[in-house]
Amino acid sequence: MRYVSTRGDAPARDFEGVLLAGLAEDGGLFMPESWPLLSAAEWRGLRGLPYPELAAQLMARFTGGAPDEATLLRMARAAYGGFGHAATAPLVQVEPGIFSLELFHGPTLAFKDMAMQLLGQLFDHVLEKRGERVTIVGATSGDTGSAAIEACRDRGAIDVVILHPEGRTSEVQRRQMTTVLSSNIHNIAVQGSFDDCQDLVKAMFNDAPFRQEMRLSAVNSINWARIAAQVPYYAYAALALGAPDRPVAVSVPTGNFGNVLAAWVARRMGLPIERLIIGANRNDILARFLAANDMSVQGVAPSLSPSMDIQVSSNFERLLFELLGRDAAATAATMRRFRAEGRMPVPDDAWRRATALFHGHTLSDEGTLEEIRRLHRDSAYLADPHTAIGMAAARAHRPEDRGIPVIVAATAHPAKFPDAVEKATGIRPPLPPRLADLYQREERLTVLPNELEGIEAAVRGHARRNAA
Repeated sequence: MRYVSTRGDAPARDFEGVLLAGLAEDGGLFMPESWPLLSAAEWRGLRGLPYPELAAQLMARFTGGAPDEATLLRMARAAYGGFGHAATAPLVQVEPGIFSLELFHGPTLAFKDMAMQLLGQLFDHVLEKRGERVTIVGATSGDTGSAAIEACRDRGAIDVVILHPEGRTSEVQRRQMTTVLSSNIHNIAVQGSFDDCQDLVKAMFNDAPFRQEMRLSAVNSINWARIAAQVPYYAYAALALGAPDRPVAVSVPTGNFGNVLAAWVARRMGLPIERLIIGANRNDILARFLAANDMSVQGVAPSLSPSMDIQVSSNFERLLFELLGRDAAATAATMRRFRAEGRMPVPDDAWRRATALFHGHTLSDEGTLEEIRRLHRDSAYLADPHTAIGMAAARAHRPEDRGIPVIVAATAHPAKFPDAVEKATGIRPPLPPRLADLYQREERLTVLPNELEGIEAAVRGHARRNAA
């Protein structure tokens, strides 16, 4: 299995090379040269497997034998063994035909744990084998950072620097990052938006001397390994609901497009996913694109669902690459124009191919609170703001054939957003016992302006101090 850049001007790599590289040298994102395809009989053979076994078998389709399936199984068992639910990702029926795929039973109570816990194992394995050390830099709108920190804390060959937008995460999200006092972890609060944080990370990767000096790697969903590790939970849910002999639909609250892209990849691998539904908040660039081919950047507006407060959806580039027939030159030109003008010129025929499968839905903060209230009132289900948006999108855009179940990605535990849940329902969801003292823990972070030079200096200082 080899991987190529969406922009066509970076060397092809194997899976381990892609894991360590993160972003391609030409600024593009890595994609498989060809898609692994499972037959209906092969999908049926995966039904009923424990989650770690299913994850190992599907991940093996992307690693080309390095790591091999036996090693992946060992890693998956270690990654998911500490989750707070025996099923790892339980499927809960919320109403007729709509199911919540609970992805928040990991250590940081968000879906990012599903991939990140496995990535921590993968990094350790590859770095030990190569005798190398890396500096991981990541941008987070709330959940990626804490999941990466939890997965990589205290690992001897990894330094971690996470950028988050100052004041734009929930308190629980911030504290889950800043109260980890491990020597290899450093948190930077950037005076800006998540898009600013994401731009800074990309700029560091595009600074070739700095990238080489620091041996940068990534845990954001720009890293293909993150996407590959998210595919198994969609397969797990679809198989439980009758796939491949029964089609399903998937609804995902998303801002950076990576989570819903993983469902699209599962479809490319042969799962009968008939419809992909994207839930958005007031930062609705993806919904606007699907409604009117309007992929134009507007200001990022804070909302009750801060993990979706994003305008530049990095992973959309991977879908664009496919929509343009894997034309890397056209993809690169389109992304350059998007960066220069703030508007992405997607050809109408490519846009129509996207809208044949993807459907978008936007929900305001008021609508989000009402949906949280409705879910609790009608189904005794307590949902966080992101999951509530996914549920509303599922009801609005479910397939006309009501025999096709809709899987909603429940991306965060309600206790991560207690203020919104309490405002909607009167119930303040408690943190699990292992996090009960979170508000009393010491915090450690650095506040810096949105300036590349200062951010790079902070990263360099952290990595050199730990390597000394």
